[in-house]
Amino acid sequence: MRILWRPFGFSRRLLKVESCRVTEAESLSPLAWASLIQKLSRAPGIFLLDQRKRFSTMPETETNQRDSELFSPPSDVRGMTELDRTAFKKTITIPVLKVRKEIVNKLMRSLKRAALQRPGIKRVIEDPEDEESRLIMLDPYKMFTDDSFEKGELSILKQLNVNPQISKYNLELTYENFKSEEILKAVLPEGQDVTSGFSRVGHIAHLNLRDHQLPYKHLIGQVMIDKNPGITSVVNKINNIDNTYRNFQMEVLSGEENMMTKVRENNYTYEFDFSKVYWNPRLSTEHSRITELLKPGDVLFDVFAGVGPFAIPVAKKNCTVFANDLNPESHKWLLHNCKLNKVDQKVKVFNLDGKDFLQGPVREELMQQLGPLSKERKHSVHIVMNLPAKAIEFLSAFKSLLDGQPCGSELFPIVHCYSFSKDANPAKDVQQRAGTVLGISLEACSSVHLVRNVAPNKEMLCITFRIPAAILYKNQTLNGDNHEDPPIKRQRTDKDF
Repeated sequence: MRILWRPFGFSRRLLKVESCRVTEAESLSPLAWASLIQKLSRAPGIFLLDQRKRFSTMPETETNQRDSELFSPPSDVRGMTELDRTAFKKTITIPVLKVRKEIVNKLMRSLKRAALQRPGIKRVIEDPEDEESRLIMLDPYKMFTDDSFEKGELSILKQLNVNPQISKYNLELTYENFKSEEILKAVLPEGQDVTSGFSRVGHIAHLNLRDHQLPYKHLIGQVMIDKNPGITSVVNKINNIDNTYRNFQMEVLSGEENMMTKVRENNYTYEFDFSKVYWNPRLSTEHSRITELLKPGDVLFDVFAGVGPFAIPVAKKNCTVFANDLNPESHKWLLHNCKLNKVDQKVKVFNLDGKDFLQGPVREELMQQLGPLSKERKHSVHIVMNLPAKAIEFLSAFKSLLDGQPCGSELFPIVHCYSFSKDANPAKDVQQRAGTVLGISLEACSSVHLVRNVAPNKEMLCITFRIPAAILYKNQTLNGDNHEDPPIKRQRTDKDF
């Protein structure tokens, strides 16, 4: 006995259905549900959902599960480590509607609901028994019998003189018909995470595989190439970015070993050797956010510039840019990309340690910017420090950086310093750590912006603050000058820190 319920008016009626069992074999086929519907329609006390005798027999979750089973690869590919595309062949039964080929286009507009919606599978195929006809693939979870058509659909079929009789068609699925996630889900151990996302860097797909995925790494690489047009090389990071030059060791899993690539980000072009420099396509929005903060005439000091994703867009806004990176390869490609984007006359490029850059070229320029004539200038000075693993440590370089008497605090540089945090309150954590290095409290005079979630319980954030005179100038105390630093309004993010 099955007990089904359905809201009716302001009450719920329990429906007892006798003798409506479906065998295990029938339960595997969507078309078998048609017989159940017919049994239900004859059972005493049963009311239909509408005049079309359609009955909701599967909850949504069950429908999704069955859909996954029907259109998933064959089960015997489980555990495959070397890709065999021929092993993914599978035959399934699909309901079809036979129509004259000249009316297909007109009819398809009226059968959007009923037609099969499956990427990679044609909805209209030739009839192998009649060259003047075509077969329209129908949704096996909506179309069970002739009665499955809605009233409007039946009307169109009648107008076009189409017999609404539904037939069965054996459809052969191959490797080409499955999505990458479906293939990997079928191959990897059941219940394990599946790699479906990756960072795209030009023609390169960059993966971060977990330990349980490593035995399948070459298969995963080949699937990524097969299923993503334009990807010709797949690499896996095999260590963290913890060396001096901010690049990481990588292994080519599949495809060509060419790491020279070209990318477009926010309408700018960058070329570089991905194996020797740092590039993260997930920071595109952050590059734009910082760029929008600057106005023409402003000055930017980019302490860890990489190949130029902050420096070049800012220079395009007619700002003066000082860009630095310790990595000789990043320095080389930074110069190249400045010329490529025609801003080489607006960007001064350096190849120094971050501390040396701050205490050298930055100090010299700030002495001029904040000198006797500084009250006449109207532009702002920004310092970007995008080295999340260590940037906070470099804040100590601002201590007693300048000589002389401080000017108005509204002219002091605004720092945008990036950091990672695993703390339960990441914003407060970053503020406290930055404040500890500087020797002041930043909680009332800084903003914290959530950049992205790097990993479970690990956030990347940007703390923004104006450097106080007591920190920037020698012979100043925290309360010994008359220049109070205006607080920077706290920026709310999706996560309420």
